[in-house]
Amino acid sequence: MKIICIGRNYTEHIKELANEKPSDPVVFLKPDTSILVKNQPFFIPDFSNDVHHEVELLVKISKVGKYIDKKFAHKYYDQIGLGIDFTARDLQNELKSKGLPWEKAKGFDGAAVIGEWSPKSDFQDLNNINFSMKKNGEVVQKGNTSQMLWKIDELIEYISKYFTLKIGDIIFTGTPSGVSRIDPDDELVGYIENQEMFNLTIK
Repeated sequence: MKIICIGRNYTEHIKELANEKPSDPVVFLKPDTSILVKNQPFFIPDFSNDVHHEVELLVKISKVGKYIDKKFAHKYYDQIGLGIDFTARDLQNELKSKGLPWEKAKGFDGAAVIGEWSPKSDFQDLNNINFSMKKNGEVVQKGNTSQMLWKIDELIEYISKYFTLKIGDIIFTGTPSGVSRIDPDDELVGYIENQEMFNLTIK
């Protein structure tokens, strides 16, 4: 399986990092080794002093597809989840300044948190899903899928032009504003609507 991530899919997050609004989705990959083992804490890696949380709605692919038309995209996933794209921001900025790929800053071990999954059928409107994350009891990120520059089905259409989607692949659909540094002993709890999807301790 592969983890396909979308960057710069929420306008306010683009602004907070002073990035340019892209004309197409920004796509990058995380290796399967980046998945944090369930019920394990996240250990801040020794190569970064500025790891940021980025909470994201997740989509799990349930059918093999290539060149998927947007109008058929809904047939290729059946579960919605929540996760964190951990980013070594200091390392990412260094790599970007040199025109180098981001993988070391995004794909390191443990950098992909995958919480619980809910059937797609649980949601009346996939383009109106609220999600949020608390850090130490305080809401630090919240978003709604209506705010996405590219909605789920549009992302599947775009991604499948370049990568064959396979059963079990996971799409991280982008993060809203509010990303910030994590520190040891922080507790991160993620929600879709009012349902807890993950609970994570930082070490």
